[in-house]
Amino acid sequence: MKTILRSVLLLFLLAFSLQSCEDQDDVAAPASLQVNDFVWKGLNQFYLWQADVPTLADDRFSNQEALNAFLRGYSKPQDLFQDLLNKPISKFPKGQAIDRFSWIVDDYTVLEQELQGTSKNNGMDFRLSYKPGSTTDLVGYVRYIIPNSDASKKEIKRGDLFTGINGTSLTVSNYQSLLATDSYTLNMATFNGTGFDGNGKTVVLVKTTLDENPVFINKVITSGGRKIGYLMYNGFYANYDAQLNAAFGELKAQGVTDLVLDLRYNGGGSIQTSTRLASMITGQFTGKVFSKEKWNAKINEYYQSEDPESVLNKFVDKMDGAAINSLNLTKVYILTTSGTASASELVINGLVPYISVVQVGETTVGKNVGSVTLYDSPTFGKTNRNPNHKYAMQPLVLKIVNASDFGEYTDGLKPTYEKLERITNLGVLGDPNEPLLSVAISQITGISAKKAGDDSGVVLKAFTDAKAMDGIKNQMYIDKAPEGLLRALK
Repeated sequence: MKTILRSVLLLFLLAFSLQSCEDQDDVAAPASLQVNDFVWKGLNQFYLWQADVPTLADDRFSNQEALNAFLRGYSKPQDLFQDLLNKPISKFPKGQAIDRFSWIVDDYTVLEQELQGTSKNNGMDFRLSYKPGSTTDLVGYVRYIIPNSDASKKEIKRGDLFTGINGTSLTVSNYQSLLATDSYTLNMATFNGTGFDGNGKTVVLVKTTLDENPVFINKVITSGGRKIGYLMYNGFYANYDAQLNAAFGELKAQGVTDLVLDLRYNGGGSIQTSTRLASMITGQFTGKVFSKEKWNAKINEYYQSEDPESVLNKFVDKMDGAAINSLNLTKVYILTTSGTASASELVINGLVPYISVVQVGETTVGKNVGSVTLYDSPTFGKTNRNPNHKYAMQPLVLKIVNASDFGEYTDGLKPTYEKLERITNLGVLGDPNEPLLSVAISQITGISAKKAGDDSGVVLKAFTDAKAMDGIKNQMYIDKAPEGLLRALK
């Protein structure tokens, strides 16, 4: 019922919007103008900060020709898109934009695949950090290797360091171009205690079309009389929800007493999946509000007057007709780093009103806003898409808060117990002695953790990571555009 009402309301809203911008004739506009028209109208309708961008105002253009005259000033849709986003404000002295996460692509097929965990990928997930004392030179380290990837067949592993690509040193100005190619050679390095020395080793990596199952590790650790479930989950990809549920089924069957959920490298994804994950951790709150969506004023007005339930995401006990394997926990331990974002943060914030959440690691990214995929079609969904191009947008369309109406964490969610990852001792993922996991286990059992590396060692300042570079893998999104839902129900 929720999806039916949401679809009807949004379609009704679209029917009454932009009346002043109707086409003045039946002559098809050039493809470039068609794309620009789609960009402006999609953002005018759905963009979260539409009311704060003067150029997106409903009365900004008196008719379609006036709008066209403006749109013709942009030869690239990407430039128009960027100019229509919410701009920096005075409280950000460095000119940081309010909107850091909206996205546009010129091929929606690639976008759709990446939102479900399929991408052109060599299988090396990494983080780039500044070299000590530098604001321009970078060093990368391997965080994990995706199974069945090209990297999984090469001599490269978690913790390996690299400072160059194809013989060129990595910097803040060239890293994107060097890492964007389909194949490249890593120039490996060794940390000498104060800096990094090239060690002569090279690794050639080749990108292929790769499916990444986000359930990376699922195991039970017995310690201090407790059965501790450990789940490393690396992306909220909805088409792997069955595998996620099966993982919880395994933990439940083994009678776990506690859970450590490792989201340290999880950039986010599906809001629906985050709700399901929270329901698997708990189970005793079915039907209660997990999170609330706050859209722009135009869409909120319809929801509030016609169906307020449409903006509520509630704990569930089933998914696609199958029972959810719930652990009924009253406390959960979650591992985070500065790469933990969006739907991962939603799980933490959404659970806080209901159970105790113990966060171990680093402060998270601070992404409390969500997006939706918009296509160039009459209702911005998949049906009747414009055949003249394949552009699609992933703009921010909603802010999300928990059941207590808290959602102000743009500076990130701070850990209960801080533990920074250090290149000198990253540890083995899933090993009880791995530094972050060791802290969580010690909190569960009450037994002091063994010395897990030298906390006085060098901490590198983070610059970016593989998921943040991709952009698409650092999103929190609604799984289906409203028109897509409506079509499925017809």
